[in-house]
Amino acid sequence: MNETLLDRYRGIEAMSEQMLAAAQLQDWDEFKNCQTACEALVEQLSSQAQAEPLPESDHAEKAAIMQRILRNDAAIRAAAEPWLKTLDALAKPSMLRI
Repeated sequence: MNETLLDRYRGIEAMSEQMLAAAQLQDWDEFKNCQTACEALVEQLSSQAQAEPLPESDHAEKAAIMQRILRNDAAIRAAAEPWLKTLDALAKPSMLRI
C-alpha cells in the first residue's frame, strides 16, 4: 500500500503521542525508541514530499496535525524537565566546604 503524505503526517502524530506517553511514564528507553522511529518517519515524509507535493485540499488537515504534534512536543518537554534538571544537577561537580 502506498502511503499518502497525509498518512505520513498522521504516523508522525501517532508516534509523538507514544513519545508523550513514554515521557509521562518516565520510560526513557521507550521514549528513545519512539524518538528514533519518529525520526525515520520524518525522513520518509521529507523524501516523499520532494517527489509529490501535498494537495491543496489536504493543507487544513496537515495544519491541524502539526498543531497537535506541537502540543505533544510541549507536553513532552514539560514531562522531561524534572528529569533534565536532575541530570544537570548530577553533572555539576559538588562543592566541598573545608
